[in-house]
Amino acid sequence: MNARHALEHSLDALCEKLRVHAVVQERECDLAPSVEVLRQAQLLEDSGRLRPTRTVRRLMRIAGANLSVARLMEGHVNALRLVEEHGNAEQQAEVRTLVRDGALLGVWGADGERPIQAKDITGLLDGGKKYASGLGTVTHAMITVDVASRIRLCVIDVRDEARQDGTSWSMSGMCATRSGTFDVTGIDGAAAMWVGAADIYTNEPGFISGVWRIAALQLGATLGLLEAATRKLSDLGRLEAEAQLARLAPVAIRALGAEGLVMRAAEFAESEAAQAAPEHAVALSGAARLLTEEIGLQAIAAIEQSLGLEHFAMDCESGRIARDLAVYMRQAARDALLLRAGRHLLADAGLWEAIS
Repeated sequence: MNARHALEHSLDALCEKLRVHAVVQERECDLAPSVEVLRQAQLLEDSGRLRPTRTVRRLMRIAGANLSVARLMEGHVNALRLVEEHGNAEQQAEVRTLVRDGALLGVWGADGERPIQAKDITGLLDGGKKYASGLGTVTHAMITVDVASRIRLCVIDVRDEARQDGTSWSMSGMCATRSGTFDVTGIDGAAAMWVGAADIYTNEPGFISGVWRIAALQLGATLGLLEAATRKLSDLGRLEAEAQLARLAPVAIRALGAEGLVMRAAEFAESEAAQAAPEHAVALSGAARLLTEEIGLQAIAAIEQSLGLEHFAMDCESGRIARDLAVYMRQAARDALLLRAGRHLLADAGLWEAIS
């Protein structure tokens, strides 16, 4: 077995473990066992060094097995990228050591009722974050902080259970991520790791142009949903019906085609060329994120029709994946992303530039 096939075989086995774990984790909201699977396979350590296409492939496969785990993995990858891009050598070394010692990183950007503020980077933090994915599992989070009306990034230890409130996360899907609120009030800014200059978080390329990772998760989960549905239909002896094939085959074909766009978006966003054409990176990644959302919605509707009421049983695998995917695809500012990508792609030579 060559190295590539050995890696694929290893990923197959890992994803099967994650798929099995997902059944229990939706109920118990504890992703620690699955994160440990990633940690034992050293996927957390090497995530910052992969080529973007390898990252796409890995995120897709993990999302196809367990979207909640993939969500935490994507946050870890994003945090590593931000430190590697904007941190100094000492900070990069410190974060690598944290990860080697078992840390799971996250990026928590959504402000709570009181946005996080500090008078300066050595003062006390005040406020909180909402939709903080991985409460109790993520060990260190990169957060945005308003410091003198400028947005700064810092990494803090988030293992203090007294600051976590998972009860605020009561969604119909992605339950296992425990994406609740986290209160930073009283944390000493002097003890935090402040990464990069002010206002770099929303710079392009890197911010919106990074949504290719979201697209990878959406596409991977859609493929996982199709696999679960076809297994169920096969067990019921209904997969070969022409009506089923007519419903599901177009979705599968579009999903296979979308992989190429996600790969292209990832490669361009992480290339030197993106520095000279950041808006092109935004448009490609935005297009990938919007297309994979559309295909995901199409898949959910088709599978609901194909499986009928059985799909909505709480113990149905396709039902669980569909619930998670439907919630995950509701990312913020969708319409703004569509308009921004559309303006670029439909400008003079924009479409030709996108396919050249």
